[in-house]
Amino acid sequence: MSGYALSWLDLIVRLLHFTAGIMWIGTSFYFVWLDDNLTRPRHKADEEGGVLGELWSVHGGGFYHNQKYLTGPKSEPLPEDLHWFKWEAYATWLSGIAMLAIVYWAGASSFLIDKSVMSLTKPEAIAISFGSLVVGWLVYDTLCKLLERQPVVLGASIFVFLAFCAWGLSHVFTAQAAYLHVGAIMGTIMVANVAHVIIPGQRKMLAQIRAGQDPDPRPGQLGKIRSVHNTYLTLPVLFTMISAHYPMTYESRYGWIVLAALGLAGVLVRRFMVLTHERNGKRLVWAYPIAALVLVIASAALLAPRSVASSAPVSFAEVAPIIAQRCAVCHSAHPTEPGFAAAPNGVLLDTPDHIETNAQRIEAQAVSTHAMPLGNITGMTQVERDELGAWIEQGAKLQ
Repeated sequence: MSGYALSWLDLIVRLLHFTAGIMWIGTSFYFVWLDDNLTRPRHKADEEGGVLGELWSVHGGGFYHNQKYLTGPKSEPLPEDLHWFKWEAYATWLSGIAMLAIVYWAGASSFLIDKSVMSLTKPEAIAISFGSLVVGWLVYDTLCKLLERQPVVLGASIFVFLAFCAWGLSHVFTAQAAYLHVGAIMGTIMVANVAHVIIPGQRKMLAQIRAGQDPDPRPGQLGKIRSVHNTYLTLPVLFTMISAHYPMTYESRYGWIVLAALGLAGVLVRRFMVLTHERNGKRLVWAYPIAALVLVIASAALLAPRSVASSAPVSFAEVAPIIAQRCAVCHSAHPTEPGFAAAPNGVLLDTPDHIETNAQRIEAQAVSTHAMPLGNITGMTQVERDELGAWIEQGAKLQ
C-alpha cells in the first residue's frame, strides 16, 4: 500500500479511535460519578422493590431519575431490552490495534525500530509489539487473582509492573514507541477487563436472575474491582496517546522514569476526581492533586536541558548539508525516504527559508531530544546534532 493511501487510512482509523475513546471514557466516568452520588431511595416501596440507590438530575432541558438495582427488581422481571455498555470499549481497542498496525507495524523501520537501541528485523519487532500486549494482560490478570484481597499491594504491584514495562520496552523500541506500547498494554488490560471479567460476570448474574435464582454476588464484586482499575488507568492511557507530541518526555535516558511519574500523577488526579464525587465537593483531599503537580514539576526539572558552553562560530553552509542528508529526505515537498508521501506534520526543511523558519523545531526535535530523525533512520550523529545546536544558539543565521 502506498504512503498516500496509508495516510488516509491512518486518518480514518485515528478518528474512529478518538471518537470511540471519548464514548468509552465518557460512559466510564459518568457511571463512576453516578455510583458515587446515589442516595437512599425516598420511597419505602422502591427500597422493598430492590432499589439500592437513586439520583435525580437535570440535563438538556429535561429531568432524569436514575435508580440502581443491585440484583434486579424484586416486584417485576428485568426488561428484555437492556443496554450493554461494551461496544465503546471494543471499538476503542480494535481501532487502537488498527492504528498500531498502520503506523508502527507498517512503518516499523521508522517508528518501531531504532538500531542504536536494539537491532531488530521487522517481523521480530512486530512480534514483540503484539506479544507485549498479551504478556501484559496475562501478568496483570495473574496479579489480580493472587492479590485480590490485598488491594493496596495489588495496586502497587500493577504500578511496578507497568514501570518495568516502560523500562524494558525503552531498551527494545524507539523511545516514542516504548511510550505508546505501555499505553497499549494498559488499554489492552482495560478492554480485557470488560470482555473477560465485567461483561461475563454481568451475563452470569442476568441468567441467574431470569431463572428465578438468587444471583451469586461474586461476579459483580470482581467486575467492580476491575472497573475501578479501569478508571484509574484512564488518565495514564490518555497521556501515552498524546505523548508523541512531546518528545522532551520520552527522548531521554530518564524517559521510563518520567512515564512512571506522569502515569502516577494521572492516577492521583483521577483519585481526586473520584473523591469529589463521593464528598460532593466538600473536604477534598487536596494532597492528591498537589502530589501530582509535584511529580510533573520534578519530571520537568529532571528533563530540563542543560546549558552548553558556546562553541566556535558555525555557518549555515556547514549545517545545510547535515539538514539535507539527515532531515530533508522526509521533510520536503517530495520526500525521498520510502514510506513518506508528505512531510511529517507539514514541516518543510528543503530550502534555506524553510530551515530558518523551523530552526526552533529542529532544536526541539533533533538537538534537545533525539526524536528526529524517526528511529534515526538517516543516521544523524551526536557531532551533527551538536553542530546544529550551536548554529541555532548563535541565531540560526543564513549568512
